Amino acid sequence: MNLINLVYEASTIVQGILIVLIFFSVFSWAIIFFKQKTLKAATVQSRKFLNVFRKSQNLSDVNEAAKKYQSSPLAKLFLAGFKELSHATKSNPTSGLTQSKIDNINRSLVKASNSEISRLEKMMSFLATTGSVTPFIGLLGTVLGIMDAFVKIGIVRSASLSTVSGPIAEALIATAAGLFAAIPAVIAYNFFLHRIKDMISDMEEFSLEFLNIAERLYGL
Repeated sequence: MNLINLVYEASTIVQGILIVLIFFSVFSWAIIFFKQKTLKAATVQSRKFLNVFRKSQNLSDVNEAAKKYQSSPLAKLFLAGFKELSHATKSNPTSGLTQSKIDNINRSLVKASNSEISRLEKMMSFLATTGSVTPFIGLLGTVLGIMDAFVKIGIVRSASLSTVSGPIAEALIATAAGLFAAIPAVIAYNFFLHRIKDMISDMEEFSLEFLNIAERLYGL
């Protein structure tokens, strides 16, 4: 009994469930590779941007450099904050940054941060769904497969090991396929979630740092 024969000889219901599980597995692996690439680019570019940001003495120069780091959440925050800061200082250059202007800058940073969090968390829900649902889908396939196996046993009127082992093995493939789809998805979800939380923390710290610099440079 090899795997291909077991799948081929399984009932139509089990085969259908296996197709569903294969879809979940293939799509979740595609998301895993995509998220790994996306988060790696975000981390690398944020590190490079921070290096430029902390070495530069001119925010205008940082603004030009930030445009090069399209994958960096911190660069996106800076662009949003600098845009609002430029608007606030140009509208009335002599007044400095009042509390209302600082609040406007903070709101623009929060809005940009929420947008970046949504981008970073994109498709994470599918990994969570795969990790929680596919074991039960596989179990459903196993239960239905075993029921079908017992029906076949009743037809042949034999409960010998040779008669039982094949249909039972065919049914258990669904459980194995469900676990095969779920385990990588759960591991990847937890790993990516931890990295995203770190990035969210970095964005919160950067927002405070940007506001402090803005107040120091343009405050009353």
